[in-house]
Amino acid sequence: MNHDNAPFEIHVHGDVPIKPGTDLKAVQEALKPLWHYAGARTLSEGSLSLYEEEPGIRFDVNTHVLHMCWTVRGDEDFRMVLDDLCMNLNELSAAGTQIEVTFYDTDFDDEDEANGGESRDDFVMLFVGPDPGAIMQAQRDLLVHDVINMMERHFDGAELGGVVSEIDKLFSQRFDNLVSSLDIGKPPKGSGGSGHGGGNRRPRHLH
Repeated sequence: MNHDNAPFEIHVHGDVPIKPGTDLKAVQEALKPLWHYAGARTLSEGSLSLYEEEPGIRFDVNTHVLHMCWTVRGDEDFRMVLDDLCMNLNELSAAGTQIEVTFYDTDFDDEDEANGGESRDDFVMLFVGPDPGAIMQAQRDLLVHDVINMMERHFDGAELGGVVSEIDKLFSQRFDNLVSSLDIGKPPKGSGGSGHGGGNRRPRHLH
């Protein structure tokens, strides 16, 4: 595919623990939505990022971790690629984890920002895992991390046990509802989310 004039630079970032015994061929097939979108014929060819300073897509066979810090040019149709990617990684993942995807508006620059313009930047947080419980655990852990970081500006960490307890209650109720529903085989509600960028752009990951 030729995305030279695409409206976005799309950055995919995350570390996914992979089940021991999974071979590189299975990982390559699971990641096909990404490298095929980039116009490559293999994972090796498509694993390179648009930016040389980014590691790209790497599978560490020793630690069984898939590392992704990879940018590709693309359009809104990349969102369909993400659906396929998450379903594939659910099959291979050993634990729940998050994947961050950022859409950077290629036509928006510093001058536009200075003039109060609004970019088409977007940010999506996705979760993958071997089962709904693992995905929900990853969501819970990230939420606790974010809430504690924010509240520690005003309170001592030792005072926040009750906050964590209330978050756990919410997720326990959500999991109970999931188990008792007919949707146990589907990703839990809220497994992904997005927020529109607006004027303040998300910084790129630095390495």
